This record gives sequence, C-alpha cells and structure tokens, in this order.
Amino acid sequence: MIVYGKSVLDEIIRTHYRVNKIYLKESDDRKFKAIEETLKKNGYSYTYTTAKYLEKLCGEEKNQGIVIDVDFQYSDESALNGNLIVLLDHIVDPHNLGAIIRTSVAAGASAVVITKDRSAKVTAAVVKVSAGTVFRIPIVVVTNLVNTIEKLQEQGYWVYGADMRGKNVFEERFTLPVAVVFGNEGEGLSRLVKEKCDQLISVPMFSSIDSLNVSVSAGIVLFEVARKCFANS
Repeated sequence: MIVYGKSVLDEIIRTHYRVNKIYLKESDDRKFKAIEETLKKNGYSYTYTTAKYLEKLCGEEKNQGIVIDVDFQYSDESALNGNLIVLLDHIVDPHNLGAIIRTSVAAGASAVVITKDRSAKVTAAVVKVSAGTVFRIPIVVVTNLVNTIEKLQEQGYWVYGADMRGKNVFEERFTLPVAVVFGNEGEGLSRLVKEKCDQLISVPMFSSIDSLNVSVSAGIVLFEVARKCFANS
C-alpha cells in the first residue's frame, strides 16, 4: 500500500511500524534534512527521488514530498483488551472509517473492530483521513460481530450500541471496561447486534435532525466515555 504525508510518516516512526520503502523529494529544504536525521535515528532507510516520481507513486501531487510503501497488518482477537474497545457494524465509507479510527485513538480506545464482509478496509484513503493513527491502534477483523460481542461480555465488558432510540449518552454512567458499537451509515445497527448489546445509547438532538454522521456520533460518544472514565485517572 502506498501512503504519503508528514503526519503519516510521523505515526509510522512513533510506532516503529515496518515499511518496505520510504521516498523523499529531492530538495534543499531544511525540513527534509530534519526528516532524514529522524529516519536515521530510528533505523529507517530512505531514497531521494523527484517530485514527478512521487506523484506517479501515490497519484497525488500534494504529498508533502514524502511517500511510503507499507504493508498494513490487521490484528486478531487477542488484541481485544483494555478499557475501551470500538466495534463497527458494517461501516462502508472509508472516510468514516478513517475518522473513527483517529477519534478512537484520541479518546483512548485500545482497539477498533471491523467486519470481514460488507465493510470498508484499511486503504490509503483511510490512512490519510486517520492522519496515520491507523498505525497506532490494532484494527481487528472479525467474521461474526455478534460472536465477538459475546466474547467481550464474557470478559466483563459492558457493550453499548449507538442507536437513536437509546438512552441519552450524557445521562449514562459508564463503568470500565466498555465496548461501543456504531452501525452502518444507512441502516444503523443490525438487528442481532442491537439485541446483543447490554444498553443502547444516543446523542440527543435539539432540532429536527434525525441523526448525525456516524463519525460525528462516534466522536461525541467516545469522548463522553473518556470524560467520565479517563479524565481523573
């Protein structure tokens, strides 16, 4: 997978993520010398090349002079631990996936779960929208989300489902560990997933709007969990 940009490279370095190759634009700009020193310090090799070749590699002129060839690695269910897990019930828009991943990292989540079928996967677009944070959190692919929810419940997780008919999220008292499920952009949570959740929660609306974009809802809900559970820890 070809990805690009300074923020993406920063996350790769932060997590010591393995890459195939790093390309930098031929330039006298001091910022590239600083990047070069950081790469050397962290044991990454790199190659200087032309701006034209970088554009050819990633299909984008505005790549900040940095292109990375990387093989993204998904995690298995052994990564499902920690106090906050985010589960996605057939999210299909790559931009929503990338935004939710970024929010999940910022809110202190320990993993993001996506489904094997009928779901967006990690692509260059998802990496870009996530600002590279996709390399900082395990992305777990599961075949059956209901089974995964049951396993988490057996481990002591209280599983919340985001649904417009649920309890006001601002009135809920969260006790860790918590897992939160967000549904498909058009259909919301599937019936079986909804039935399996311990509690449904919603973001209250103060005007005649039926619902929010799922990535916006995720931001509100996850930071409400973080505010109540992590703020004083």
